[in-house]
Amino acid sequence: MLDRFRTITLAVALLTTGLAGSAWAQDFPTRPVTIIVPSTAGGGTDIISRIVGAQLSTQLGQPFVIENVAGPVTGTLMAAHATPDGYTLLAGLNANMAVNPSLFKSLAYDPVKDFEPVGMMANFPFLVLVSNNLPVQSIKELIALGKAKPGEINYASAGNGTGQELSMELFKMMTDTNFTMVAYRGAQPAYPDVISGRVPVFFDNFASGLGAAKAGTVRALAVTGTERSPLLPDLPTVAESGVPGYQYYVWFGLWAPQATPQPIVEKLYAEIQKALADPGVIARIAASAGVPSHMPLADITPFVKAEIAKWSEVVKRAGVSVE
Repeated sequence: MLDRFRTITLAVALLTTGLAGSAWAQDFPTRPVTIIVPSTAGGGTDIISRIVGAQLSTQLGQPFVIENVAGPVTGTLMAAHATPDGYTLLAGLNANMAVNPSLFKSLAYDPVKDFEPVGMMANFPFLVLVSNNLPVQSIKELIALGKAKPGEINYASAGNGTGQELSMELFKMMTDTNFTMVAYRGAQPAYPDVISGRVPVFFDNFASGLGAAKAGTVRALAVTGTERSPLLPDLPTVAESGVPGYQYYVWFGLWAPQATPQPIVEKLYAEIQKALADPGVIARIAASAGVPSHMPLADITPFVKAEIAKWSEVVKRAGVSVE
């Protein structure tokens, strides 16, 4: 009898919680929502968060306020410890949600256990760039040169553990080539050496490299994404240029602290999808060489888990470390 009473009590409690959560979601949000961006203003994470955040503000009638927190670990940890009520979100990307678990020996947050995804925002590919005096015109020729001169050809990165390094390390792993990294403090400081030929290979953000490629100061060999870009429609992908299965792009999404009510999560996801379908949002993302991401909510966590495993292997093989 007691067990039956407990079962009924639990069922009523769950039903009540579900109904309360649904009612809460109908009114949400009733005050400003904070999006923690774990980087300084002006970077890719900041830009895409402001584009989507502004549209969400319009749709939901409450400000979505960007809070820049320097340091991917610091900002992510702050979001993990926030109240799980939907009013604090995290802008996540490859770095803090998939790569950091391998780069840091002890990470103060778990990107899967500490967060609940509420929607992906966009994907941004890289360009494979080479100096004009490097005697290669294609990815196949770059691979051949790397095999002919192992370790003799330098490539630029924006620092240890950055996308510029990891995209190239993945390329090296998949093509069995050896290029030597030269690290810079950011992407832009690398360009003079890439242009001059001192460091003739650079995998860099499409938006950053597009101007140099169009100006003819460097040569673009391929795009690292899953498909060609309408901004350079004649430029092939790395995969179709002789490296089947290769892809690298920076992905961005929004996460809420774990235990955020599911009705809130689902409402945010629906609103994000609506925002990404807005013509103005599409145009602004496209202008930065990005593509809106409409990944189903249920697919996001499995995707992140797969990304964590993928980059763990790359980091291990390349010996990449930031500590």
